[in-house]
Amino acid sequence: MAYTTAEGRRELLDDVAAAADEIGSALAALGAAYEQLDEHAADALEERLFGPVQAAYARVRHAYADFAARVGLEARAIAPRDAGAASTGARGFVEEAVEAVEEADAILSELQDSMLPVEVGDQELRAGLSAVRELLGPVSGRARELVRVLGR
Repeated sequence: MAYTTAEGRRELLDDVAAAADEIGSALAALGAAYEQLDEHAADALEERLFGPVQAAYARVRHAYADFAARVGLEARAIAPRDAGAASTGARGFVEEAVEAVEEADAILSELQDSMLPVEVGDQELRAGLSAVRELLGPVSGRARELVRVLGR
């Protein structure tokens, strides 16, 4: 599909915002899981999962807002979401977080494959998106390792 530059930039921003929303959901779920764990497991969750997801969330929000400002488009508010019912349990929250991280990564991967960041984006945005994907990359594997030992 042929885009005007303005249309392409708006779509690019919308996709980045969608990925940010997913990462925000993951962050909320991990925060809820943390609250349900003993100190040792909570520390492991914070180090292996929460820290990288929190860094990815900050990075994607920064990339989004900075790009919007550079191209003169209005950025919408991106805010963390509610984690949901506590009855989900720590394991359920971690699984929800993994699903959200994988969805965010899929959005960013598809966006990068589309070449839209090259056609209407800029180097700073492309670097930001790559950094976010690097931070999110190991989260699923680390979550599987952590879930295996929860409750032992």
